[in-house]
Amino acid sequence: MAPLPANQRSVDEDHLNLLSIFYFVSAGLSFFGILILFVDYLFLGFFFSNPGFFGPQRGGRPPEAVMGMILLLYLFIGVFLVVLAILNVMTGFFLRERKHRMFSMVIAAIDCLQFPLGTALGVFTIIVLTRESVRRLYETPEYR
Repeated sequence: MAPLPANQRSVDEDHLNLLSIFYFVSAGLSFFGILILFVDYLFLGFFFSNPGFFGPQRGGRPPEAVMGMILLLYLFIGVFLVVLAILNVMTGFFLRERKHRMFSMVIAAIDCLQFPLGTALGVFTIIVLTRESVRRLYETPEYR
């Protein structure tokens, strides 16, 4: 294996460091999304418990099943965001340490579900991690 040119190694290191920072930011945005989800659920609970909100034609309150379905939906989204935030933090550390390249690629693919920022982050991560020069960086023992 021929050594990498110095300028390509520097470019790859810069890209990996930037990607790791963006993964930390993405995790922070996921935690912020959880906060917004919680506040939104509190507002929905307040409005649904207010008898005058729906008027007299519906008996003053929506069926309890509606709030139950909304709660299940919010729990699903919240768990998804928590898991994704944890995985993004792990990926940020792995990119910084040049470890677990395949794990980072899988998380990048999952991040593509978060349109538009997660999609951009996931696509750029996959592009950078599939470069032969980056693959060599991960195989070099001095970066482990």
